[in-house]
Amino acid sequence: MIKYYTRACNFYYGENSKEKINKKISLPLSGNKLISFDTIELITRKKKKLIKIKDIQKLSLKLKKKIIKDLKEITKPKNLKKFKFKTFPLLMGILNATPDSFSDGGKYLRSNAAYKQIKKLKKNGAEIIDIGGESTRPNSHTIDSLDEWNRVKSKLKYAKKNKMFISLDTRKSFVLNKSLPLKINLLNDVSGLSHDDKMINILKKTKIPFILHHMKGTPKTMQKNPKYKNVVLDIYDFFEKKLEFIRANKINHNNIILDPGIGFGKNLKHNITLLNQISIFHSLGFPVMLGISKKRFIKDIAGNNDSKERTGGTISSSIHAMLQGVQILRVHDINEVKQAIKVFNKIIFNIWEKDISAQMALEEQ
Repeated sequence: MIKYYTRACNFYYGENSKEKINKKISLPLSGNKLISFDTIELITRKKKKLIKIKDIQKLSLKLKKKIIKDLKEITKPKNLKKFKFKTFPLLMGILNATPDSFSDGGKYLRSNAAYKQIKKLKKNGAEIIDIGGESTRPNSHTIDSLDEWNRVKSKLKYAKKNKMFISLDTRKSFVLNKSLPLKINLLNDVSGLSHDDKMINILKKTKIPFILHHMKGTPKTMQKNPKYKNVVLDIYDFFEKKLEFIRANKINHNNIILDPGIGFGKNLKHNITLLNQISIFHSLGFPVMLGISKKRFIKDIAGNNDSKERTGGTISSSIHAMLQGVQILRVHDINEVKQAIKVFNKIIFNIWEKDISAQMALEEQ
């Protein structure tokens, strides 16, 4: 049986997008009239075909039903508990309380340095702060759960005291359990709930929102010649199966974010293919997040123009993701990416930051 996938493409932006929607030429992406599309790419494992929205009615009944079902998921507003994505992307600031993370290992192990960085991330426009105590860089080792908890607990408390929306970056149920009294807002488990069997039961009991992340293998093995039949469709199928598993475990809420895991068991070709076709994941019906900040693929492309900070590559891939409707960007340098988004918003969408005041509506915590 042939399986079909639907990817929104040929996007319009700003006032042009609104006009196209009003004329019923295009459809809004995730309920946002500032970005819309008039074409879908119908994909199978063997071929692809571009179809204009206006021509969908000419297709067979079977294909038409499939596409209309996917279009409902693509066009519906995407929300998360305490967030409504009025415009996007939201920025998730990174705080690695580790000695060995690939970018900032050792910088924020000490509490005082971490507190300053948390305040800086908030001031510069991070709507979410992702705090982790275990490096999951390529070839890294799993650390003891208690050591991981001891690294993050004071940082979590400080972020909560400063009224931040907190994401806990951990694969371990022990660390998640310890954090529950602090009322964290989001779980970011890079293993896709595969590392610790107890994690799913905690999520069921607490109903905490979480990120469903893709990683091939483990941090120790993930970059050892990763292979896919079709990286985009394989990860799409992974998400579908994981969502079925989640529903089978009676987690019925929709406070789920999808992250295809750039650099987590992917080579350069895999990463670029995913970024190029990232809009396919909108048809799963959940907000999409990307972690592209300072990643190795930037070095691979930039060659002798690589730099330690990789700011240019981070910004260019962030703008690309924004133009594909990605809702959340996980980045280190909040100020630089925020600046780029503000300028780009004004040029393309003709809106000022003050006009939208924030990238979301944050309810009282």
